[in-house]
Amino acid sequence: MFLESLGFMFFSTIETISVYYLIMSLFRLKARDYIWEALFIVLLVNLQSYVLRNEFSLAYLVPIIGILIFIFLFAVIVKIPLVWSMISTILGYAIFGIMQTGLAILLFGSIAGAMSTTSNGYLLQFASGLITSLLAWFIFKIGWGFKFDFERLRFRFEDILVIVLISVFLVFISVILYYNQIFIDIIFFVSTVVFLLYYAIWKEMGK
Repeated sequence: MFLESLGFMFFSTIETISVYYLIMSLFRLKARDYIWEALFIVLLVNLQSYVLRNEFSLAYLVPIIGILIFIFLFAVIVKIPLVWSMISTILGYAIFGIMQTGLAILLFGSIAGAMSTTSNGYLLQFASGLITSLLAWFIFKIGWGFKFDFERLRFRFEDILVIVLISVFLVFISVILYYNQIFIDIIFFVSTVVFLLYYAIWKEMGK
């Protein structure tokens, strides 16, 4: 059980952090500038993902929650306007999903084959994470990617809107988890939201 949990966390972290690197590279942003904050968020996302998938069979919530938290990560910590945070996150996940699907078919013949054993799943996560990270490095190295004036799409009072959306997200998810009696996951979400709100409020006040 412990080794299974450790394996899930390790390979999921490789997979998720590669998506972060890809999104940052696509928009010509330096991933290393926010790597520790991103890693902290990624670990919390993977912890709640493990609990939802393996303990309570709520896997359908995992990708939705992961995408929403990534949007808040880019909006609050990287300071990308909310609209671009949504666009960049969805684009990054879409590219990663296409690559991972292609790898699953190439390595195992089908997605079902990739998911048939735990070791196959870990191999797919590692391979797709490695290839995505190398692709992100290559894109950034040669100067490809999009370079926009993000501020043109920043709403007035956007910081307040982000704080409200994060709070609504926490309440909504907490209600779902409460009725499913998943109290440990509520703790993970509260930790994530507190971390994001710290950046959204105290960091802004400290400028």
